[in-house]
This record gives sequence, C-alpha cells and structure tokens, in this order.
Amino acid sequence: MIPIIPYVQNPNFPDRYILPKKLFAYLQDNYGDNIREVGKSSLGKPIYMLTLGTGEIKVAAWSQMHGNESTATLAMLDLLVTFEKNPELSKNLLKAIRLDFIFMLNPDGSEAWTRRNAYGIDINRDFIRNSSNEIRVLKSIVLDGDYSYLLNLHDQRTIFTTDGDHPATLSFLAPSENQEREVTENRKKSMAVIAAVYRQMKQILPNRIATYTDEFYPTSCGDNFMKAGIPAILFEGGFFENDLERKKTREYYTQALYFALKAIAVLKGDTLSYETYFDIPLNKETHFDLIYRNVKLNTEFESILDIAVQYREILDENKNLTYQPYVIEVGDLNHKKAWKEIDCSGSKFVSKMKFPKLDSLVDFRIE
Repeated sequence: MIPIIPYVQNPNFPDRYILPKKLFAYLQDNYGDNIREVGKSSLGKPIYMLTLGTGEIKVAAWSQMHGNESTATLAMLDLLVTFEKNPELSKNLLKAIRLDFIFMLNPDGSEAWTRRNAYGIDINRDFIRNSSNEIRVLKSIVLDGDYSYLLNLHDQRTIFTTDGDHPATLSFLAPSENQEREVTENRKKSMAVIAAVYRQMKQILPNRIATYTDEFYPTSCGDNFMKAGIPAILFEGGFFENDLERKKTREYYTQALYFALKAIAVLKGDTLSYETYFDIPLNKETHFDLIYRNVKLNTEFESILDIAVQYREILDENKNLTYQPYVIEVGDLNHKKAWKEIDCSGSKFVSKMKFPKLDSLVDFRIE
C-alpha cells in the first residue's frame, strides 16, 4: 500500500508569494491561542511562533529564513488544514511531540522576495557574528529550548537532479559537525529521521528525492546547531516537472513534514536504520531551465551555439510573482541538459543584437 496522507491545500494561500501581513492576520484569527510573538525583524516586523502538541519530545522548526523560499511556510499551513480535516492524523502525534514552528523568520526578505534580510545579511550565514536581529531570535529560542530535534526548512534551485534526468523535488541533509564530516551520534539521529521519510516517500515520489551536500559550513545554522548537540535536519524543496509555481513540490513537502514528525515521535532519539540515508542519491547540478540548441547567430562569420536560460523570480509592482527568462550561459552546452530544449537548426535568430548578452533578459526570438 502506498503511504500517503489525505493532503489538503490551505485555500487562503494559493500562491508562492505570501504577504507577511496576510500571514500574521491569518495566524492571529485562526490560531490565536497557539501563537506568540517571539521577536522582531530588522525593520520591526513581528516574528511569530506556533506551538502544537503536548508531548515530551520537543521539536523546533523555522521557515523562510531565506525570504524567497516559501514552500515550507505553505507546507506548514497546508499541514494545519490537513490536521483539521483529518484529526486522526494528529491525535497521537501531538501527544508524543511538541512542535514550535517559527513562521517566516525573515519577514522583511519575504515581503521583498529576497534571499537576504533588509540589511543584505544572509541569516543562514550569520550564526557566529550575530549581525541580524533574526539570527538572535532564532538562537535564543533554540539554544534555550531543550529541543530534541530541529527542522531547518528551505527551498533549492531548479538546477538539481537526483540522477541527471529526474528533478530533485525534495532533498535532505544531516549537517556535518566538523570539516571532516564525521558521522557522529547526532548526525545518525538526523539520518535516521531522513531515512524514515525516504522509505515512506520514495513510493509516491520515485527518483526525485536526494541528499544535499554535507560540506561543513562554519557560519551556518544547521552545522552549528549540530555542533551544539542538537540533531538538525535540513529540508530543501526543489523543482517538479512543469511546476515553476511549485504546487506539486508544496504537496510533497507537506507529506515529508508529516512523515518527519511521525518518525521523530517513533524514534525518540534512536538511530534505527540510519544507514538507509546513504542509499539516497546525492544532488547533481545538471540542468538549466531552458536551452536553445544549435542557434545560428547573425554574425559575419559562422557561429552556431547553444543558449541556456534560467527563470528569475521577480516580484512586480502589484506583488505578483513573475518568472523572467535570463541568458545564463552560451557556447557548447552538450554536457548540460534543460527541463525544456528547443532545437533551432534551420531557424533564424531575431534580435537587435548579433548575439545574446549574458546575464540579461531574453530579448531575441527564434523564427
């Protein structure tokens, strides 16, 4: 039997972009008894934490540390609605664990749809210097909270695959505690949870689950929380075929979040079957969003090349998220693939320029 929960999407948040003010109002209106303000952003926006469950196993999770990575926020909103519609899913789970979920740790970056905070700081590289309000809020909660597990929730780019063909729709990591990447007891605890999620999810998401690189990042949160003795688990929500809006990714992320919490409740710190973690393929950087193959330029000499395009997520003046095509690479790209490829043999390159300009918006046509 394929393990799947009866997923329900939160109808109040149909799109990837979430206006912080709308999120805060929704949480206050629907979960007022379960949320509290735990700090302020650099520009003074509130940072809220939702608490669910009464169990002895304490779990802390946070979303949108990077403002333009909203899938985890949406997944948590979806999981809450799924629990409401299917209370049997949460009844025993929330007796075993207590989940403290920090929604939108970086509300300034989330509103502007930027990775960094309002002062240009990457919060996930600020663990040592403590230059941002947001990292101080997170550290004060986590380091004083007596947590058994941490869930560090992110999104990853469309460039990653599991095998060179299938997108890495979900990737996980048990972060390293040191440069040597030793498999410590804490890492085994994280690996055991990830392994349990993988065993549940691989049937409904075949060939699309990977692990993220375990290179040690000395200033990042997951690595340092691990170093501090708290098992951390990194989630990365990636691309699913023909799904730039990540609606399918959001659904699978919700499933994975549920299965991770369930595994934590069952394992209770055990490292049972952690070795399965090493069966999960490693992220491979193989794909562009789009490649125009065999483009003949309008030059005095014969020049035939490939043009690679990536979509950049741009927030317009009406707060709508748009996907703008940018030239990212030109030349011989036979060693790379794309989610969409167009053979331009025998076609005409139409542009004001004789050649495509790198790092610029696509301004040519193929006819």
